[in-house]
Amino acid sequence: MTANSPSVFLLMINGQIEGANFPEYDDLYCKYCFVYGHDWAPTSGLEEGISQITSKGRDSPHRLVWNFPLEITFKSTNPLGWPQIVVSVYGPDTFGNDVVRGYGATHIPITPGQHTRTIPMFVPESTSRLQKFTSWLLGRRPEFTDPKVVAQGEGREVTRVSSQGFVTLSFNIVTKDMKRLGYDTTATETTHTHTHPVAAGFGPGNQTLSM
Repeated sequence: MTANSPSVFLLMINGQIEGANFPEYDDLYCKYCFVYGHDWAPTSGLEEGISQITSKGRDSPHRLVWNFPLEITFKSTNPLGWPQIVVSVYGPDTFGNDVVRGYGATHIPITPGQHTRTIPMFVPESTSRLQKFTSWLLGRRPEFTDPKVVAQGEGREVTRVSSQGFVTLSFNIVTKDMKRLGYDTTATETTHTHTHPVAAGFGPGNQTLSM
């Protein structure tokens, strides 16, 4: 490797959490955070944020619009642990308590350019009818103490969940120096897709990355 060869590559992310579809709920807001591997580090931008509360409009009775901006740049030496974004949606229950309405996660697109992702959302469920009734009565429905667990998968197979709603995100992706470090990205992605996990077996040396 010559003295002019880069030691890291950059992943620049611009975009927004456009909105959501939760037919049964209104007056919702969202939070986001990024989850990434040990070889990754943010160099600028925000790793997490919280949106304004939004309500459904007359023209779109099932659609919630946030248009909440995302902007962050990462550096890394290894694609292993490619960043994911975790989105959590919250809103009031019958008694006015702030409760979680959905969790979801997706990997940041690998291919440079503009992309749209629609994430299916889910919530943890109580393991018994008694717990479910108690949670409803007290306004303390089950939720994760750390939303980042959504992106990790460990223990998820023993968590009872139910699906509800979708969140749509748009991204504009720019990468720098990936090819010079021996990595190539292929334009095999399509828009409006659900979560596509990045393969865990990345290593150096003229590899093709796709998702």
